[in-house]
Amino acid sequence: MLDNITKKNIDDCRDVLVGKVPDPKSQIEQITLALIYKFMDDMDKEAVEKFKGKAKFFTGNYAKYGWRKLFDPSLSGQDMLSLYSEALEKLNTNPNIPELFRNIFKNAYLPYRDPATLKLFLKYINEFEYSHSEKLGDAFEYLLSVMGSQGDAGQFRTPRHIIDFVTACVNPQKNETVLDPACGTAGFLLSAYKHILNNSIKNDELPITNSDKNKPAIRNSKFVIGLTPDERRKLGQNIVGYDISPDMVRLSLANMYLHGFATPQIHEYDTLSSEDRWQETFDVILANPPFMTPKGGIRPHKKFGVQANKAEVLFTDYIAEHLNSNGRAGIVVPNGIVATSQTAYKQLRKMLVQDSLIAVISLPAGVFQPYSGVKTSVLILDKKLAKKSQHILFLKIENDGFDLGAQRRIIDKNDLPAALEAITNYKEIITNYELEITKDEIFTALKTVIGNSSFVIEKMATLVEKETVLANKDVVLSGERYFKNEELKITNYELVKLGDVVKINSQAIDPIKIFKNEPFAYIDIEAVENGTGKVSFNKWINPNEAPSRARRVVKNGDVLVSTVRPNLRAFAYMENVPKIALLQQGLLYFQKMKMF
Repeated sequence: MLDNITKKNIDDCRDVLVGKVPDPKSQIEQITLALIYKFMDDMDKEAVEKFKGKAKFFTGNYAKYGWRKLFDPSLSGQDMLSLYSEALEKLNTNPNIPELFRNIFKNAYLPYRDPATLKLFLKYINEFEYSHSEKLGDAFEYLLSVMGSQGDAGQFRTPRHIIDFVTACVNPQKNETVLDPACGTAGFLLSAYKHILNNSIKNDELPITNSDKNKPAIRNSKFVIGLTPDERRKLGQNIVGYDISPDMVRLSLANMYLHGFATPQIHEYDTLSSEDRWQETFDVILANPPFMTPKGGIRPHKKFGVQANKAEVLFTDYIAEHLNSNGRAGIVVPNGIVATSQTAYKQLRKMLVQDSLIAVISLPAGVFQPYSGVKTSVLILDKKLAKKSQHILFLKIENDGFDLGAQRRIIDKNDLPAALEAITNYKEIITNYELEITKDEIFTALKTVIGNSSFVIEKMATLVEKETVLANKDVVLSGERYFKNEELKITNYELVKLGDVVKINSQAIDPIKIFKNEPFAYIDIEAVENGTGKVSFNKWINPNEAPSRARRVVKNGDVLVSTVRPNLRAFAYMENVPKIALLQQGLLYFQKMKMF
């Protein structure tokens, strides 16, 4: 539990830096470097003063960089800045410090040159003590929580309660290996560690005898049984993270170290392009991999089962392929993974359904606010149970305990506990039934074991046969496709499929070939007014200046519907369309087939 004093010290450090180092990630890196630097000096001090030994880290040519040297009264502000800056750049070459610390200081530098700022910053860092490192583990998580901005590779900070929910759904055990192949700041890895610790603790009565026979023995004391030292040591080796970013690796190493990992297994590794670790497999994989493909693209090797160049597809494929034969995984994925109709996405979904997928959990679109409104789902993989089950469980989360605005304020509605209960009992039902069990029998058993939550489960859960999922040509895993919409039944008209009355106008042309040099009306997303149905035809461009997305033919009578955020309320019935006009891709549009 983060105490207020430690939290205030962290906030003070950030407040000092913000004027010179406005980027939150850079602030965290500077605080991380300073804390580890200070802690090494604390350990040297303890070795000398408490244990009457010798300094270990700041000796020989590196003795001049000892933390306490920075506070020598004879040093001017500029001298302090020069010494500290030099130390940051030299500590990764210090042969006296462990590889863990050398990796943390790799490519470290001081990004500002103001002595007054540094002096005040070091004053606040000096308030921390290595002996308080357990408290600092929580403090560091708090520090990392401020790093919400999107990274260059599409990284988003996953909310802690979502991380813990996914971890609990997968339920890693103390003897299992755990991987996050895009670990960021190690949030999923530490969640797995804490989950295992909490599930290993048992409180038992400790009888205490009393030599005075006239008084009863005391039997209400407790002692705690948890992991043995050997089990903790093994667990420290079993929890592994990869990340392509040196900055993320540095933060992960520090985060793991502050949570008691003496030698964290965090590796700077390009999961999608390198083959060096391809042969490694794991019992459990937990991840929220990058959603976006870098501007420079990806050059994946040829060992992937699904050939693609999209990061989200490759990461999901990687995770599925690197599970052990009875392995399990929990993956936060964007909506494209569950619904996009491109070939690679369809191949991926088919492979998942056939080999490992047991559940899809739809999350609210605001889970990543205020950083992104992207719609996400959680895929739960279990290779052992997938072999026994003929169904996929779909769960729909409408509330996660917070409102969906930018502030994410706490509310009293939370579907996550019921969803966790549902998936936990669903797995138990599959495990305990050796013979084939029908959909109705599973759902009846599911509601029975959940008891009072059954009315919630009927609203948030549905079971779908794998054959049904595989039968649709796009192998869609979007839960909305399979949930019954009761509101649609409240009508006097016969319900028909959209495809029976309209067809998507997919005609595409090259404007240079068709229009030559003649300007044409270009209807992009900005030309369709959001929520009103009004369309502007005021943008005329020459074919040789047309963007690559200006390809779709549009005619009178077409219906436009935007598929691009945040313009999802943009729609229009096309009238008075200029004779020469093209539409932006990203606007879905229909042609009438039948009239009623």
